[in-house]
Amino acid sequence: MTNETSFSVSEITDRTQWQPDVLGAGYEQRTIPLGPDPDGEGEAVATLVRYTPDTGAAATESAVLYVHGFTDYFFQQHLAEHLHGRGHRFYALDLRKCGRSLRDGQTPHYVTDLARYDAELNEALRIVKEETGGTVLLVAHSTGGLIVPLWLNRLNKKIGTAAAGITGLVLNSPWFDLQGPSYYRTVGTPIIHALGRFRSMFELPGGEIRTYGDSLHHTAAGEWDYNLDWKPLSGFPVRLGWLRAIRSGHAQLHKGLDVGVPSLILRSRLTTFTRKYGPAADVADVVLDVRQIQRWAGCIGDRTNIVPIDGARHDVFLSSAEPRAKAFAELDHWLDWLAIYLRKSESPEAGA
Repeated sequence: MTNETSFSVSEITDRTQWQPDVLGAGYEQRTIPLGPDPDGEGEAVATLVRYTPDTGAAATESAVLYVHGFTDYFFQQHLAEHLHGRGHRFYALDLRKCGRSLRDGQTPHYVTDLARYDAELNEALRIVKEETGGTVLLVAHSTGGLIVPLWLNRLNKKIGTAAAGITGLVLNSPWFDLQGPSYYRTVGTPIIHALGRFRSMFELPGGEIRTYGDSLHHTAAGEWDYNLDWKPLSGFPVRLGWLRAIRSGHAQLHKGLDVGVPSLILRSRLTTFTRKYGPAADVADVVLDVRQIQRWAGCIGDRTNIVPIDGARHDVFLSSAEPRAKAFAELDHWLDWLAIYLRKSESPEAGA
């Protein structure tokens, strides 16, 4: 009996590498091996997730690569489905030791140098471009909104961001500076650098605060469902070695970067720091100081559009219905502008 079904080598490889994802139908994941962890916690991996619905397939000439923040992983299906509806193939990356990529014996989100993430970002970009054959829009949230511009700055210096196939950058409440009293950023930073070098695993106090988690998660006051092992309500502990890496990244950002592509920065209009959940936590950023986002936004280089969203949470796409709709409307408006801008930039008249 003859089997009339045949597959190419690439199709067989693709089916082996991509496996069903925890988000269910339409979502698949692929492990990216990274070798021994430079911070000494076994073998490091990252995880690339893709959205592949059976119907209404997106155009293949444009893709999105999403990068999460601290105490986070990709679960924002509504964002994937919205961008897919606009004609983008959607991918998301769980960085090493985060979410799907966390392995036994590893410290969640712990790195001592943000440049370590270049390995998975480069490989994720390669896979996305190989699969789609087109350009890539980057979307990053919070700590991811610091990691990705630093990576793009290095990439732009090496080969050029445009040459790498990247067309734009969307930052959702990026972490551009250390929140809190000013002495955290003055006398506190040298202390962080000194102690972080020798006591890198020291856990800072304050991990019991769960205001943001209670605002989001459906078992508390919020509407969103996600894995509390990967995104605990009170957040993962902050360790000195990791915070030292963050402050080094902030210093690089403040000196000025060049990401090489236009950027949209979305943020809440208001910050409210509170140790316990209340209604005010649902209409403000309770994690970062939005004034710092505004202050340092110009440091990422190229064209930058900054849009405050009334009533938005820290993750503007996890806000309540009205500000969330506003955030998506602003995203759509900017993407429409970006498409026109790119067409004009590529036209013969642009170089005349």
